[in-house]
Amino acid sequence: MRLLVLGGTTGLSGQVAAEAVTRGHDVVCAARGRSGSVPDGARLVPVDRDEPGDVEALAGERFDAAVDVATGALGWVRDTLDVLGDDTPHWTFVSSINVYADVATQGQTVDAPLVPAVHDPRHFGLDELTVATYGGTKVASEQAVRDRLGGDRALVVRPGIISGPGDIMDRFGYWAARFAGGGRVVVPDTPRQPIQHVDVRDLAAWLVTAAESGLAGVYDAVGPVLELGEVLAGLAEAVGADDLELVPTPSDELTAAGVQPWGGPRSLPLWLPPDYYGLAAHDPVPAAEAGLPNRPLADTARTALADERSRGPDRTRAAGLTLDEERALLDGRPLD
Repeated sequence: MRLLVLGGTTGLSGQVAAEAVTRGHDVVCAARGRSGSVPDGARLVPVDRDEPGDVEALAGERFDAAVDVATGALGWVRDTLDVLGDDTPHWTFVSSINVYADVATQGQTVDAPLVPAVHDPRHFGLDELTVATYGGTKVASEQAVRDRLGGDRALVVRPGIISGPGDIMDRFGYWAARFAGGGRVVVPDTPRQPIQHVDVRDLAAWLVTAAESGLAGVYDAVGPVLELGEVLAGLAEAVGADDLELVPTPSDELTAAGVQPWGGPRSLPLWLPPDYYGLAAHDPVPAAEAGLPNRPLADTARTALADERSRGPDRTRAAGLTLDEERALLDGRPLD
């Protein structure tokens, strides 16, 4: 199979490219090449999708399948479809669980209502990117892919938390690194909160298999619904230091101290308020029945920790608390 990966140098797209090379496929990665190198055995075609017309570098190429993980621009998706959509038999678009309008109701399926589509083709900057613009852009991108390729050639997948190596959002990896550091660690006192994650390697393998088999349709690419308490306990058991002590802290205390839920600076990653529980509790059965694997948590934890150490646990992180912020919480002091 000749596979086009739009990206292929880091994160999920990098894992997809690596998996496809391992299986003996001819892999072409279209990327700027600034985030890293393509896997050994893949070929890089330099493409900057922010530059009008740059994707024309792929004109005349023929692929059996394409995988697009476009994160923030409808224009990226449309331009690539204009160049390759008519002649590529199978197209995977990686969307997001953030396309759903209802974030409270648990057990939703892919037929649940979506947020309004955002048809602005621009690549939104970080200062413009909101839940509405991100989810809405993904909705519009999904529509563009399915309109162009039809229901029998397009696969749309909607992941939630992607765990394992290369977690640029730092949500899952935060806990692995922090637990390995030991000592007293602030955790949310919401052990029964639902949470779902899918290891990036499992998701990548499934996407390559889907391209090989021509799987089409729309799937929530999520793992089993777990409880946050059991996930944190599993991480602690797998990678925690000998002196690790988890300190459950009530939600009202965290909120009063200015700690954010879910992700971002000064946050406790994966923690959600009750009216957002639906975000992390979608129906996992259809994807599992379509072959999405689910490896043991301990494997994901150990790999996430190794990745954290390779990137440097003392780096500026996209999510979590600094050690100083955590000490202030433990001491009952305001965060600076």
